Amino acid sequence: MENSTTSILDVTRIEPRLKHPTIFARFDALKPGEGFILYNDHDPKPLYYQLLNERGDIFNWEYLEKGPEWYKIRISIKKALEHEETLGEMAANDPRKVQVFKKYGLDFCCGGHLSLREACEEKGLDPVKIEKELQQADQFQATRPLPFNDWGIDFLADYIVNTHHSYVRKSLPDLLTYAEKVFKVHGDRHPELNAVDDLVNEIAEELLSHMVKEENVLFPFIKELVSAKNTHRPYQRPGFNTIANPIRMMEVEHETVGKKMEEIRHLTHHFTLPEDACASYELLFRMLEEFEDDLHQHIHLENNILFPKALALEKELSQA
Repeated sequence: MENSTTSILDVTRIEPRLKHPTIFARFDALKPGEGFILYNDHDPKPLYYQLLNERGDIFNWEYLEKGPEWYKIRISIKKALEHEETLGEMAANDPRKVQVFKKYGLDFCCGGHLSLREACEEKGLDPVKIEKELQQADQFQATRPLPFNDWGIDFLADYIVNTHHSYVRKSLPDLLTYAEKVFKVHGDRHPELNAVDDLVNEIAEELLSHMVKEENVLFPFIKELVSAKNTHRPYQRPGFNTIANPIRMMEVEHETVGKKMEEIRHLTHHFTLPEDACASYELLFRMLEEFEDDLHQHIHLENNILFPKALALEKELSQA
């Protein structure tokens, strides 16, 4: 019999409706330090968020093979007392460290579940060097950052809508216009602009739908939870049963949009202008980079602060 730390669970051979129950049964049988290798024909990232939401931050998730045809992930239970602060936690606890993450291209929002060691290993960076810079992060920002981690989650939800949702709705029309305009003028010499234009349209469609779901479903329920706690009354269980369900959906959508922005950055060689770039070309790249910065902060506030606190509050109220 194979050791539990090296056994393989091939879910491509399992009936779709039984896949997640089988994976969870294998996961729940693990002891600290034990694990298994999950073998699949597509990226099972939604499973990561489901495990995180339903079992907590008690496991390691390591890609051994990452597509495009096959995916192998080592899933293991952390040893007792083993917890490395994640990039998301570091950014939430000290926003000044974000500047260091941006400098080295470390994803602290969609990829915020990784530790510094894991993220550096993935990108071939020296974690010791970056850790030293993180310790000096206060030198990067003269003014004190906003204390997002200290705010009530109802206030934070309103801030996200009034700041980041408003920014997205205000900037998307110009971004769509210039992406199409620059492609039509320069696309014959720079064919990658066709893909950039398509990606901008996909991002716009996905974000606009995403924000409506947050504003009409998720955020009102978060406020309901806060109100229930403040008034010491029970809350009405929603149609989606637990807040973990819409949160999981939002995180997957964050991941999708984040990957599309990353693809735009790759296609444009990190927004590097060609020699024949006109003023519109320059403006488009400037808008794209600004949009990406706002998106990273937007997703960070939700994935690393708002969602974990909302999950914890729902759990607290359900146990009261």
